[in-house]
Amino acid sequence: MMEASIAIQVLPKVQETKEVVRIVDEVIAYIQSTGLSYQVGAFETTIEGDYNQLMEIVKNCQLIAVKAGAPQVSAYVKIAYNPEGDVLSIEEKKKKHQH
Repeated sequence: MMEASIAIQVLPKVQETKEVVRIVDEVIAYIQSTGLSYQVGAFETTIEGDYNQLMEIVKNCQLIAVKAGAPQVSAYVKIAYNPEGDVLSIEEKKKKHQH
């Protein structure tokens, strides 16, 4: 039962584009290491799973970005939560739009 999904966009406050990409890549590697279902998009990464685990991941994404060298980080987060479960999955949201 999936009770939540989030979309997170992590924005490290660094000058160079290469450095932004490097830091965001480290955040995505962390998300991948959680073992949860996720999908990387052009502007944000969507992750599905347990609400509490996802909130911990949101927090850790900030910490990972700082540890990777960002002196400051902003994040934009969207949360879909249903304590009874039955949140639409990434696949359900996207399947009719895939080409």
